[in-house]
Amino acid sequence: MSILTRQAWTVTATPQAVAVAPRLAVPRVRRDCVSYRIAKRALDIMGALAGMTILALLWPAIALAIWLDSPGPVLFRQARPGLGKRPFWLYKFRTMYRDAEMRLPQLLGGQVRRNPILIDIPNDPRVTRVGRLLRRTSLDELPQFINILLGQMSLVGPRPFSRALYSDHPLLRARFLVRPGLTGLWQINGRKNTTFDEALMLDLKYVRRCCIWEDLRIILRTVPAILRTRGAR
Repeated sequence: MSILTRQAWTVTATPQAVAVAPRLAVPRVRRDCVSYRIAKRALDIMGALAGMTILALLWPAIALAIWLDSPGPVLFRQARPGLGKRPFWLYKFRTMYRDAEMRLPQLLGGQVRRNPILIDIPNDPRVTRVGRLLRRTSLDELPQFINILLGQMSLVGPRPFSRALYSDHPLLRARFLVRPGLTGLWQINGRKNTTFDEALMLDLKYVRRCCIWEDLRIILRTVPAILRTRGAR
């Protein structure tokens, strides 16, 4: 059982994001016990199998809509840090035009909300019409049930951000003590309306608890959070 000491720290997330220097009260972080890991993996498999059924039913319609809306592949994949910072390919339905990455530097010169977790461009022109609907309803995340079945992700856990903080600071290392999740405390507490400090503390709170009942509670609260589309991008 490890204890992270309280201290001030500074993180620079990306060249586009501003540096933040919060002073946070660090919770006691415990590693998963064997019974919890077994129960959590069983829940992941059952949930992923149910999710794959939904994915199989919706895949043809979503794939056709993406293909008709903009040229390019149906799926988008990107390397993300997982358990122990080990990288894996995360899958999503494509929601942007194919040249999205090339257009990013130009867009960063405009109105951008600086956030160390996400670079949020209001009314991002790189997002397709179908992509906006998929993001608002979180349907773009459905392919991640594949990642869950492969054991790379869990139903519940910290989100594997594309611009993850690879700092060796204990606060940030704690996020990688568990598998990243399809949903988590961040998703049911405001999503993009959540600040960096708040999102990090929610992640640490989840890592500390390691309770199957907490996972079930988060899963049950995820559905209404999606239906409300509160904080959706």
